[in-house]
Amino acid sequence: MTKHTGKKVNINLRFNVLTVLIYIIGIVLIVKLFSLQIVHGAEYREQSNTRLTRESTLEATRGSILDKTGTELVTSKIEFSLEMYKSKVDTDTLNTSILNMIQVLEKYECSYTDTFPIAIDPFAFTISDESLAKWKETNKLDANITAQEAFEKFRKKYEIKNTNIQEVRKIIAIRYLISQKGYSSTRALTISQDIPREAVAEFSESSEKFSGINIVVKPVRQYTSGNLASHILGYAGKISSEEYESRKSHYSSNDLIGKTGIEYVLEEYLKGKNGTKQIDMAVDGTTTAEYTAQEAISGSDVVLTIDANLQKIAEDALSANIQKIASGGFEKVYNAKAGACVVMNVNTGEVLAMASYPDYNPEDFVGGISQEAWNNYNNNQAKPLVNKAIQNSYSPGSTFKMVTAIAGLESGVINLNTKINDTGVYTKYRDYKPRCWIYTDYHRGHGYLDVSGAIEKSCNYFFYETSDKMGIDNLVRFSKYFGLGTKTGIELRDETAGVLASKETRPTIHPDEPYWSPGNTLQAAIGQSDNEFSPLQMARYISMLANGGKKVDVSIVKTIRNADGSEVAREEMNQFINKKLAIEPDTTEDIELNQSHLKAVLEGMKSVTSDSGGTAYVRFKDFDISVGGKTGSAEAPNNQVHAWFVGFAPFENPEIAIVVMVENGGHGNYTAEVVRDIMAEYFGMNTESVEEDMTAIPYIEIMR
Repeated sequence: MTKHTGKKVNINLRFNVLTVLIYIIGIVLIVKLFSLQIVHGAEYREQSNTRLTRESTLEATRGSILDKTGTELVTSKIEFSLEMYKSKVDTDTLNTSILNMIQVLEKYECSYTDTFPIAIDPFAFTISDESLAKWKETNKLDANITAQEAFEKFRKKYEIKNTNIQEVRKIIAIRYLISQKGYSSTRALTISQDIPREAVAEFSESSEKFSGINIVVKPVRQYTSGNLASHILGYAGKISSEEYESRKSHYSSNDLIGKTGIEYVLEEYLKGKNGTKQIDMAVDGTTTAEYTAQEAISGSDVVLTIDANLQKIAEDALSANIQKIASGGFEKVYNAKAGACVVMNVNTGEVLAMASYPDYNPEDFVGGISQEAWNNYNNNQAKPLVNKAIQNSYSPGSTFKMVTAIAGLESGVINLNTKINDTGVYTKYRDYKPRCWIYTDYHRGHGYLDVSGAIEKSCNYFFYETSDKMGIDNLVRFSKYFGLGTKTGIELRDETAGVLASKETRPTIHPDEPYWSPGNTLQAAIGQSDNEFSPLQMARYISMLANGGKKVDVSIVKTIRNADGSEVAREEMNQFINKKLAIEPDTTEDIELNQSHLKAVLEGMKSVTSDSGGTAYVRFKDFDISVGGKTGSAEAPNNQVHAWFVGFAPFENPEIAIVVMVENGGHGNYTAEVVRDIMAEYFGMNTESVEEDMTAIPYIEIMR
């Protein structure tokens, strides 16, 4: 009995304690709830109002592009843009906020987007009748409504109470933009770009006056030297819908992306990695706090092999030369409008300058190119957007003859003592009797010439005979060794492979006449037939002649520097570029050239510039540096004659090779002026171009 009663008392006690605990907890919860809702209710409601958090992108600064000396050719400047988010405010507050915003923008002369098609004072529609009819229909307006009546419709629609008609128009402009473009609490609408720091400060200091605005810090591409090296640098523009679809994981729909040139090829290095910023905003749209969630990482800098000063000289000299040819400055007027120039280190293959004329201004593409500017570029017959140094190929004419000479010597069909008698007309074949250029002009031949003399005089007959003896296959073999008819592998897109005249390529080019004939060999030997090479390929070929016949790896990118100061390994960079541009490895045969053969050919090139009978003597007779060179005048379609000059210097210890080509430039001799001016800059001679009295120069000296 006693034990039973004890258990009952114990159970009752436990029940009572549990009841008391529950009661106490309930009292605490009630007190806490009272504190939250009544005592601190206003405070916590205010805090909750500021916890509307938006995430904003911190755009990474795009890497710069520099020349070999560190001069910035492309960089990024910081630009501030004004955005607007949707906020939970009444219509009057929204309209007042918009007016306040516009007044600040106008105070600092900032432009803003205004597509509302009604002007005031006087009232008038600002779009064409055809567009106006569609606009009225879209906005459900009567077809006969006047501009003033339509204006009042929009004033009423947006519930604008202002009486100042000018202010009403400004508010409508932004409200109309919102209705057209849309925005939300998480998706902003850009109102104005490139606003000054003073405007940014005023927006920040008086944020309570502006509902839902946000200042965005955005790096904007800047091409610091205008048109300089435009075809090398390329340009960057807003990512297209197609580009965005394939890159969604790393890009936003408003990102900048490289389109051409280095901007395109090294996009992945230049871009950098965006960061994120958190923005706390009250429901009325005012910003209460900002903080960085993830830092942006700047893109890598790309250092090129070009020298900005030499690049400018090359571009200026090429432009002046083309204009001089076109204006009759060399005795006869030619319709010259375009050309290209390449300067290369003969030992490394580094491109020191590369010019293509006409050029363009990459700044025109920043923020989107205007239709007018695009039409001007696109409709220009000289095609300023095409890099003619690498994207176009041309018949090389007589500048190819050194290949024929080397092939003839190396194959043994001629030797250093061989002399061929140029009688003017090559008569071996009954159905094809080509003439040497001197016979065409003077009805005679050059007489007996050895290989050096044949190059000096640019004797077609000598190379007809040499090629006929060795055959096209030998000529093709050595042409391939010098890299002709194949891409150089330069770090730029859309490089052409050109065409090397051969039995293999002829059926593709001439399906109606697929068979190779002896006449095709004769023409190929003097740089005609189907031969077409880019100026860059020609620069590689001349570099190999000058450096003793060694292959060179053509390059225009010196290094890539990461934001942390480290450099990208050359192997990594090459693998990336080769994959992106689908560059195939060099599989051409290695040939060890007989140096005595090469010396004879180079001596012929020296005679071109240093002997009175040389085809470019008049350009270099007073030059302080010894130069090896060769002129070329290549027949082209539509009765055009492309003008070439290829050269290297100093002759005794070559450092640079220069190739110049002018479309329909007449005679290769003319383009030698460009080479002379570039060499003067490179070797620190600081000389100016000297105008020659062409009337005093025998015509024979300026041929070929």
